[in-house]
Amino acid sequence: MSKTLRLILGDQLNSSHSWFKTVDDSVTYIMMEIRTETDYVNHHIQKVVGIFAAMRNFKEQLLSDNHQVIYFNLNDENNLQSFEANINKVIETHKFTNFEYQLPDEYRVDLDLKKLCESLAIESSVVDSEHFFTTRKELGDFFEGKKIYLMESFYRAMRKKHNVLMDNDKPVTGQWNYDGENRKKLPKNHKPIAPLVFDNDVTEIYNEIAKTNIKTIGTIDAKHFVWPTNRKQSLDLLDFFATECLQLFGSYQDAMTPNEWSLYHSRISFSMNIKMISPKEVIDRCIEEWQKRSNEIEYNQLEGFVRQIIGWREYMRGIYWDKMPDFASMNFFNNQEKLPEWFWTGKTKMNCLKDAINQSLQYAYAHHIQRLMITGNFALLAGIHPDELDNWYLGIYIDAFEWVEITNTRGMSQFADGGIVGTKPYVSSASYIDKMSHYCGSCFYKKALKTGEKACPFNSLYWNFYDRNEEQLGKNPRIGMMYNVWRKMKPEDKTALLQQADYYLKNINEL
Repeated sequence: MSKTLRLILGDQLNSSHSWFKTVDDSVTYIMMEIRTETDYVNHHIQKVVGIFAAMRNFKEQLLSDNHQVIYFNLNDENNLQSFEANINKVIETHKFTNFEYQLPDEYRVDLDLKKLCESLAIESSVVDSEHFFTTRKELGDFFEGKKIYLMESFYRAMRKKHNVLMDNDKPVTGQWNYDGENRKKLPKNHKPIAPLVFDNDVTEIYNEIAKTNIKTIGTIDAKHFVWPTNRKQSLDLLDFFATECLQLFGSYQDAMTPNEWSLYHSRISFSMNIKMISPKEVIDRCIEEWQKRSNEIEYNQLEGFVRQIIGWREYMRGIYWDKMPDFASMNFFNNQEKLPEWFWTGKTKMNCLKDAINQSLQYAYAHHIQRLMITGNFALLAGIHPDELDNWYLGIYIDAFEWVEITNTRGMSQFADGGIVGTKPYVSSASYIDKMSHYCGSCFYKKALKTGEKACPFNSLYWNFYDRNEEQLGKNPRIGMMYNVWRKMKPEDKTALLQQADYYLKNINEL
């Protein structure tokens, strides 16, 4: 009699997968909490706990639906702490005749599972995870022969293919992209809506992790864990976003303000990235809300969100599968510096970085502009090695999985890919940060000062970045204006800026 063992990874908690449509006693599902997955970077404690809690809830759901499940808890005596070792042992013990798995999202795991299947004496096969709008190869095929992978053209093709916000072959409003309307600063006395948080008691899992030597970062309130750990909570968070936040999401999606960690963001990326909910149902739910309340929800709010899901998210995954493994070692500027120590503690005098990092340590979360234009911007200006930043982003954020993290970090944020993802580096001085946030007014450093004791470090580091990388960037048409400004500066002003930057870089841990 044939007996099938099916592997479910910690980011494959998709209850709608066709695997689960039928209950078959000859099929057993295997899930495992293992050290190879907790230890490949230094993860935020909330990330490890959140994934394990969601996995255990998924296991209970499978059991209640009468599926057969073998589950390895982290500290089980018989847990051999790797996919290969546990699967080999289970196959041998229970005499399985077939092994099946879903396509993993990470290159590292993909290689491991291919290697495992090659070594097995039994039949093995792989199926799609049935989650994304695109296949792994789709973006690579779409841009074949192109040097620059323009996200906008891919986004439009996705809208057409999946008939999202379309009127036949045209966008419903006649305009594809409303990004220009989605860059507003939060008004001074505006109080954002209180975020929906959950009250999950994850003490048991936290205590199990505490018994090990697993290194983690950040803090957790294990009795009141705020992130969704099952599909119902994920859908509740999606509902909350659609009904309470969507109407202001677009306008303020780039805004930053101290002590407000959620603003109008959906915070559903963790739920999506471990597949408790699908991108299609996320988009459908928001479009449904907009159709119902189009007098209250302006179209630009909706389009900005849809673009993030069907455009940016799928685009980043496509880049990943088209460019790995080479993408993971790209370092266009040959940056070599280490991250400042305060990236791990939040103890810096720069308000914007202090807020973004402390928030990340407290919630395992920061929104995309905090990541791109605060922590990422500073790291690029300071010449930090992309590996350093990769490991930090991959570890600290609850929604960070390599397929989406590395393309955002090395591509969008650090320009380490030399322009595959972005047409120019995303760097700024204090003026952009002040334009989009309320950080600068009460900062130790002065936003208007370029040199001197309290000059904002972003100002001199900004010009130092352009000076240092003129050979690579001087001919880039999108930043020609900056080089014109730099070249016209008085020699003594240039020298003062470069000396100021040099001083800050040499004393980076004291900033």
